[in-house]
Amino acid sequence: MDNRKRQKDTLTADSLATPEKRWASDVSRQNSGYKDWDVDDTCQYLRDEGFGEWEAKFREEKITGVTLQYLNEPLLENIGVSPLGSRLQVLHCLKKLWRISVQTMTVFHDPIHGPIAMHPLLVRIIDTPQFQRLRNIKQLGGVYYVYTGASHNRFEHSIGVCHLAGWLVQALGDRQPELLITERDVLCVQIAGLCHDLGHGPFSHMFDRMFIPKTRPGTKWKHETASVQMFDHLVQVNSLKPVMEQHGLVLPQDLQFIKEQIAGPLNPNIPLSQEKDPWEYKGRSEEKCFLYEVVANKTTGIDVDKWDYFARDCYHLGIQNNFDYRRSMQFARVCEVEGKRHICTRDKEVGNLYDMFHIRNCLHRRAYQHKVSNIIETMITEALVKADGHIQIKGSEGKMFTISTAIDDMEAYTKLTDNIFEQILYSTSPELAEAREILHNVLCRKLYKCVGQTHPNTYLEVTQAELLRLAASVAEARPQNCPNAFLRGEDFVVIIINMDYGMKKKNPINNMRFYSKNDPSKAFKIRRHQVSQLLPEKFAEQLIRVYCRKTDESSLEMAGKYFVQWCINSDFTKPQDGDVMAPELTPLKHSWVLDEAEDDDDVDGGKRTRRGFSERAGNSKQKLF
Repeated sequence: MDNRKRQKDTLTADSLATPEKRWASDVSRQNSGYKDWDVDDTCQYLRDEGFGEWEAKFREEKITGVTLQYLNEPLLENIGVSPLGSRLQVLHCLKKLWRISVQTMTVFHDPIHGPIAMHPLLVRIIDTPQFQRLRNIKQLGGVYYVYTGASHNRFEHSIGVCHLAGWLVQALGDRQPELLITERDVLCVQIAGLCHDLGHGPFSHMFDRMFIPKTRPGTKWKHETASVQMFDHLVQVNSLKPVMEQHGLVLPQDLQFIKEQIAGPLNPNIPLSQEKDPWEYKGRSEEKCFLYEVVANKTTGIDVDKWDYFARDCYHLGIQNNFDYRRSMQFARVCEVEGKRHICTRDKEVGNLYDMFHIRNCLHRRAYQHKVSNIIETMITEALVKADGHIQIKGSEGKMFTISTAIDDMEAYTKLTDNIFEQILYSTSPELAEAREILHNVLCRKLYKCVGQTHPNTYLEVTQAELLRLAASVAEARPQNCPNAFLRGEDFVVIIINMDYGMKKKNPINNMRFYSKNDPSKAFKIRRHQVSQLLPEKFAEQLIRVYCRKTDESSLEMAGKYFVQWCINSDFTKPQDGDVMAPELTPLKHSWVLDEAEDDDDVDGGKRTRRGFSERAGNSKQKLF
């Protein structure tokens, strides 16, 4: 049953108007086709609304229905509509043509954003099986097995992104009428925000980052691609094209615009011009390129998708969120940068944006990349891999698909959610026995144990072949003082984690532009050293975690020594607890002693004598040589 809370508002400004100055209903006004009006139709509407005195002005300027949305108070003043009160009344009268009344809106009660009023077309999309599927996909996947509050799903996140997307675009349009943002633009951006995560699989990112690479190596499949395919499927099977046209969308242009916001240009292989880069998007002209930065910002990574999941995840995880997206919304403004319009913010907001990326980093360290949630997702992935060929999902035209091939058919993919966990766990098929055992161990907390974490000195590619190679190299690093210890490559699990600010090694703020209070139209950069000397020097790093499948005490003790020896052989950084796991091995690494000495010097401001370092280095040389 549908468990969301909705309420219908019954009192509107129009309900208080006199009958002769109201159209039959708000629905008929919405569907009246005003964009096809000629000058006579426009003047007829003015007379019906009691503003016939301005009919001559509208006829003189040849104002038709298609231009009504672009009228504002200064333009009405220029054509002679006065005084100010009359201009505001005419504008209010015109806005009733395209704005859905409060009476037709549906209100969703959200713990993060409060009451959210949703357009009827958005509600039609929400009330489809393809969107309702998101109720059964955890936003944070395996993190829920570590943080007991992280039970929220992609469903509520998508509604939150839709809300923030509409709020931001409306604010830009109200603040800068010259942008010519229409209600149609706003609705398309909201739909993109609502549907941007339709393509997520079971346990969210675990599916596309861990399961698919294991079962279909070489496939460059992303959940954004599936989101576009699922959106097309949703529109088709629910016959939504007539409904979209009824609410003012222009097809197929607006469908293209929505999908481009989710996944980028749909035809990216356009030859480059010698003069300038071509405009790759087809849904909107280059004058409205800033609209592509609202839901999924490919330039800076600052978008409403992050604003919602930062606030939502922090709320459910119990982590303090120091980033205020409302301030960013308040100061957002479109400025021209190198001939293109981009969303910029006030110069004083640069610190707030660094806080945003700091929160992102904290969420990854404390939750998304938690060592326990990581191995839980690894074990769930192993179970799904073992069950893949034995699970049958019915798709279009009666065809059957496995878990990994369901991504090729949206009807089958619609049926693939987190419920696959229980489907395997409670099955009785002998072919699923191994998968059942792994999932049972997850529930009983019989997990693979983490034996250590380190950092590589050079960047490592995260591929399945590389992870298997690293696991084998750990098994080959048997310490000489453990002659009776024998662990194999399959006893180890290696996980490589990329930690960054969202743009790999780059500082995303370098791509952001700011404006000042004195000149809001001029955009400029603010470099890191202009903000603070305490900001990070680097914006990306890699972590390597090694887990052992054997969980008995002796095996874990041996695995810890294997790991430390492996770090020595591979010239990785010293593990945090290396001195505890293998105290007889850690002094052998000469560079680790140097690092400790440098850290000690830093603590004392460089004034410490190097006697202690010389002694330690001398001792290490004796052991090394």
